[in-house]
Amino acid sequence: MEYIRQEIVPHTPGRDPKQAAVLEGYLPDVSQEIDPGRLRPAVLVLPGGAYAMTSETEGEPVALKFAAAGACAFLLWYSVAPARFPQALCEVLAALRLIRQNAALWNIDPERVAVCGFSAGGHLAASAGVFWDRDFVKEILGRTGPSLRPDRLILCYPVLGGTQYTHRASMENLLGESPSQALPRQMDLYEQVDERTPETFLWHTAEDECVPPMGSLLFAQALLRHGVACELHLYPRGGHGLSLGNYLSADEPFSPHGHTVSQWFDNAVRFLYE
Repeated sequence: MEYIRQEIVPHTPGRDPKQAAVLEGYLPDVSQEIDPGRLRPAVLVLPGGAYAMTSETEGEPVALKFAAAGACAFLLWYSVAPARFPQALCEVLAALRLIRQNAALWNIDPERVAVCGFSAGGHLAASAGVFWDRDFVKEILGRTGPSLRPDRLILCYPVLGGTQYTHRASMENLLGESPSQALPRQMDLYEQVDERTPETFLWHTAEDECVPPMGSLLFAQALLRHGVACELHLYPRGGHGLSLGNYLSADEPFSPHGHTVSQWFDNAVRFLYE
């Protein structure tokens, strides 16, 4: 397996010049015994952490498991507070463009590039899915278009609301203490869905008291309303931040609901390869 590491520095207004996102990549070896020309899907993993930090348990363990499933797995340690919207979003979109620019070198199918986000990282992933072609992105990155658009979204107990069904600390860290009146409503991502939003896989737990599962239900409903395929798993038991639901990444991997929640990964891999 090849390991890569590269800084991602979009020139966002107000960016701290000392702060840069870091992209790590885990590229499975190409087997000469099977099909040396085979192209793999790619997954860009975005850990959660309320836009205050990036969680280790939702980072490398997830990326390595996707790589073990045959995908080219990338992990973005994106900018968090005091960085504000849209700094992290532009880092994600720049990372997607970099992955596609190197698709031939890294044996990646450029039309099968997914973003997988957890909690606030799920908000960031969904933001990439709904804002990739907006004018403010073009002003910062100098372009929009298909090279910035995720082909699939995998959203794991995501924050999807800015005004309701939200996580207040995430929004405060992302937008600051006194954002413009319109900005929190813009973060109601289920209101931003349209027919160009990527196909989406979502999972949440009904017992999540940190990030309301209603946001995932509203996002899925919006996708269906616009004719976009989606898959939603709402597990009846389990708290927030379960990650893979296994010994490496969760507090409750051996409880009955921990085992049930862990099934999300195999379902997501199937979704990725379909």
